[in-house]
Amino acid sequence: MAETGMVPVFYHADVEVCRQVLKACYDGGVRVFEFTNRGDFAHETFTQLIKYARASFPELMLGVGSVVDAPTAALYIQCGADFIVSPVLKEDVAIVCNRRKIMWAPGCGSLTEISRAEELGAEVIKIFPAQQVGGPDFIAAIKGPCPWTSIMPTGGVEPKEENLRAWFAAGAHCVGMGSQLISKDLIATQDYSRLEELTRTALETISKVRKK
Repeated sequence: MAETGMVPVFYHADVEVCRQVLKACYDGGVRVFEFTNRGDFAHETFTQLIKYARASFPELMLGVGSVVDAPTAALYIQCGADFIVSPVLKEDVAIVCNRRKIMWAPGCGSLTEISRAEELGAEVIKIFPAQQVGGPDFIAAIKGPCPWTSIMPTGGVEPKEENLRAWFAAGAHCVGMGSQLISKDLIATQDYSRLEELTRTALETISKVRKK
C-alpha cells in the first residue's frame, strides 16, 4: 500500500470479468487489490479469483473489503485473503484478523474511532466515505496531532492529478479507488486495455504528486 499508493476496489459476480480486471490492474502496476464482498456467493467468486491470482500474479496481495462481521472475516481468511477491509470499526473483526496475523483496515470517521482502531492493532485506517467525512482537510487535521496514523481514504478519490495531489498533500498513506477507476462503461465494453492504461497513468500520477 505504501509503495504503490493505490488500492483498486472492485466486485463483479462473473469471475471471468474479475480475472480480466485483475490482470489489467496488475499489468498497469497494481500490487494490492481489494475484492469487495457484495452479492450472493461472493466468497465463491473470490476463491476462484485468488487461486488464479496466486498462479498468475506472484507479487499481488489480494484482500477483501466490505467485511462487517467476524464470521465473514474468518470465511475470507479461510479462502486465502491477504488482508481484510471494513467500512466500519468492529472489534470482533480485529480479534479474528489479529489471531491469524492478517492485516485489517477498519473504516473510521472520527479521531476517536481511529484511536480505538489503532489500540486494536490496525496499522492502516480506512476513512469512509472519505469525501463526505471531510475530504483531504479531514486527513490533514488528523495527521496534525497523530502523525503516526496511516490513512487510506476511499470514496471520492479520482484518478486525476489535482484530486490525487490533494489527498497525498494532506498526508494519505494510500488511496482506495473504485468506480472512478474501474467504471461501468469500461466493464460493459470490456475495454481492459484502456483500464490497464488508466491504472498505469494513475500510479504514475501518484508517484509524481508524492515527490512534491
